[in-house]
Amino acid sequence: MKKSFLTIAAAAALTTGLSNVSLAQTSAVTNAILNQRQGLYDKARTDIDKAVLHEKTSGKAKTWYTRGEIYEQMMDSPIFGKQLQPGEGTQKAFESYSKAIELDGKTGEFGKQAAGKMDNLYARAFNDGVNNYNAKDFDKAITSYKLASQIRPADTTVVLYSAYASEAKQDIPAAKASYNQLIGMGYKSPSMFIRLLQIARQEKNEAEAAKVLKAALEAYPTNKTFLIEDLNMSMSSGSGGDALAKINKAIEADPNNSNLYAVRGSLFDQQKKTDLAQKDYQKAIELDPTNFDAQFNLGVYNFNRGIDMMNKARKMDLKTYQSSGKKMEAEGKKIVEQSIPYFEQAMKVQPEDRVLLISLQKAYINVGRTADAERINAKLESMGK
Repeated sequence: MKKSFLTIAAAAALTTGLSNVSLAQTSAVTNAILNQRQGLYDKARTDIDKAVLHEKTSGKAKTWYTRGEIYEQMMDSPIFGKQLQPGEGTQKAFESYSKAIELDGKTGEFGKQAAGKMDNLYARAFNDGVNNYNAKDFDKAITSYKLASQIRPADTTVVLYSAYASEAKQDIPAAKASYNQLIGMGYKSPSMFIRLLQIARQEKNEAEAAKVLKAALEAYPTNKTFLIEDLNMSMSSGSGGDALAKINKAIEADPNNSNLYAVRGSLFDQQKKTDLAQKDYQKAIELDPTNFDAQFNLGVYNFNRGIDMMNKARKMDLKTYQSSGKKMEAEGKKIVEQSIPYFEQAMKVQPEDRVLLISLQKAYINVGRTADAERINAKLESMGK
């Protein structure tokens, strides 16, 4: 009987001990909440970090939600925030709220509250990334952007900013990975495709460049830059006819697109089909007077034609010059004058383009408009000629 009694007593003691452990862990959450309410975030952190590791409380959404709140409040505190490593608070809060949602669902008491906290965490992570980028701490910026991306997986902005940060630290493979991630997310941007093309060219990877260009043209079928790249690629591979077929097909699909005619005009220029080139440039201007390339190229065409005539006349001997050269020089001057309105229109579109300004200055000089030439020269000097 004594043995039986002792066994029962031992069992009772063991049960009591287990109950006390359970209560101790539950009280750790309670103590964390009490310290949190009193602003004692260091003590609250110690209590809650223990609670999330214990089997009795680690499976409770309340535990993890409370932990997320404590780390958020520590970040806001000028005193306790110093106890956290850079980015630690946001990371721990995100992990905690994510776990609360996992355990409670987005409709449960704590899961719903945790889901509501995510927007604030995203803003924190994103702003940390921007601030670190501006401070040129690109590694920390990338870490923050990646956390923001975890919080909002469908957000393309942070992935793009991460690519910028990788480029800033000259980590081209990482930047390339971010750009490709954006493509996988359905993000479209001409500048992104242009950068990927540049990277492919730097790596001398023509197969990759062709792949990027294909994706770029699928996204922007009438983009002038991509069309020209495609045409140049076709020309360099010896398939000029294929290039012309591509641009003709594009024009058939979009006959009112000024850029397409300007691009085809450039192609005709390369093929020395001057008349066809001029016709396309004129059509491009008819559709869009602000088409820089068409205006500039027509200016160049008339300038070169006029200068050629003037130079031929100036090289004649005196007798020939007096009989026919003088007339030829005057005709050449008139043709150079015809280039000026095209150059001037192009300058309205791109007033800082150096090649254009120098071309216009030469045209002014050759037709005797000295004051206008000096004005252009002053502009070039102010730009650091």
